[in-house]
Amino acid sequence: MSIRLRLTLWYSVILAVTLVVFGIAFYYFVSYNTYHVMKDKIATQANAINITSSLDSFDNILIARESLLGDEELFIQVYNYKRGVYQQTPNLKSLDEKFPQPDAKQVSKADEGFKHVKLGGKYPFLVYQHLLKQGNEVFGLLQVGAYSGTEDRYMSELRTTLIFSLIVVVLIAFTISFFLARQALRPIENVIQASNSIQNGSDLSMRIPRVGPNDELGRLTDTLNGMLGRMETTYNELDEAYKAQRRFVSDASHELRTPLTTIRGNIELLERMWPPALEAGGDAEAGDDDPAARSDRSRMTMTREAMHDIAGEAKRMSNLVNDLLALARADAGYEMEKTTQPLLPLVEDVARRAQLLPRQADWKIGNLTAIDNVQVNAHADFLRQLLFIFVENAFKYTPSGYVEMRAIRSQDQAGVIIKDTGIGMNNKEVPHIFERFYRADESRGETSGTGLGLSIAKWIIDEHGGSVEVSTREGEGTTFTVWLPIAFHGRMNEV
Repeated sequence: MSIRLRLTLWYSVILAVTLVVFGIAFYYFVSYNTYHVMKDKIATQANAINITSSLDSFDNILIARESLLGDEELFIQVYNYKRGVYQQTPNLKSLDEKFPQPDAKQVSKADEGFKHVKLGGKYPFLVYQHLLKQGNEVFGLLQVGAYSGTEDRYMSELRTTLIFSLIVVVLIAFTISFFLARQALRPIENVIQASNSIQNGSDLSMRIPRVGPNDELGRLTDTLNGMLGRMETTYNELDEAYKAQRRFVSDASHELRTPLTTIRGNIELLERMWPPALEAGGDAEAGDDDPAARSDRSRMTMTREAMHDIAGEAKRMSNLVNDLLALARADAGYEMEKTTQPLLPLVEDVARRAQLLPRQADWKIGNLTAIDNVQVNAHADFLRQLLFIFVENAFKYTPSGYVEMRAIRSQDQAGVIIKDTGIGMNNKEVPHIFERFYRADESRGETSGTGLGLSIAKWIIDEHGGSVEVSTREGEGTTFTVWLPIAFHGRMNEV
């Protein structure tokens, strides 16, 4: 429930309670004044009858004529409990009705006073009852009443008017309060809209419109606008720094590729030009006892080892530069050019080339029939790179056992599983393995790497609209499942 609606309901409830209390007080005030004159007249007549009447408790009860005030609007009835005899004024006799009286065995002091009764179910009367006693014994009942139809109708109409007025006033007040609350809380709506615009569009140039007086909400708006201004300045500075960093990484990667390529090419050329005789250890007949020959062979061996080291480091640096260049492309929003192509030949090509990778574990190619005739919308080179990353990662952390690749199918997605029986990971590390430069617990084994491979793999998966699942356990191995959406316009066989 919104603040605006809560405030409106609170105002309406308070107003309704106030009006109800006021209406009840007003109703009883009018009721008292309306029936007060009638009650005085009835009580005066009852007292006059009680004082001047001739009361016979054993034979009859006589109402003296002089006791009547001559008011035809008053209706008088006297009931003798001993004889069961009524005496009524002519106007009451003409109605052919009797005022109800309590039973003689149950009559008590509580039966005295004013009562509202209806004769014949349609004539409302206000009746004053007075017990007639001789000693402590009640022998009769004096009842003096007046027709109260006009007053009852007036009070009924007043009650209806008050209830209707209460409902109308509360509804009007609710509507007005809702509108006023909306106007008063409009700055908060502006704050919410501006926050949503910033959240959805990252537009920090958005400002909250300043409306209304300089109240608490106005000052809040000014404070938030100032905060947004500072955030925009800080964000722009960080964005510029980030762009400069991306440009540096991209430019440095491009610049480093050329000298590294030259170094690797020259090293490979020197290795191919290396004399086979020196590779075999030289001519034994050249004189093993000749110190000069042994020194030359030693220098040649050291040179050869240095060339191998240079070649290895140059290859490692080339891989690092290529990874950095791939991530720079990802940061720059590089869009891959994808085409629809069969998935099975691509996976089989990766499986064939994986046999040539340096490894200690066995390489197994499982069942790939699940993706037979399945087509995906993909960039072939990047998709191969994606699978090679997971395969090389599995070989790297599997010193013994095996690494297996197989395929599965689930509705509109095709999956490639790379499973190893290596050292595995702690489940707490899984959420971080796709972060850049993250190395999962390096103390578990001496493995080389930069921690960029899985970051590149995640970028390639995202670009292809796919996903990856990771299942791992320390000491038992890790399973990666790469899911790719199937292009349905290709011919497919369900498996």
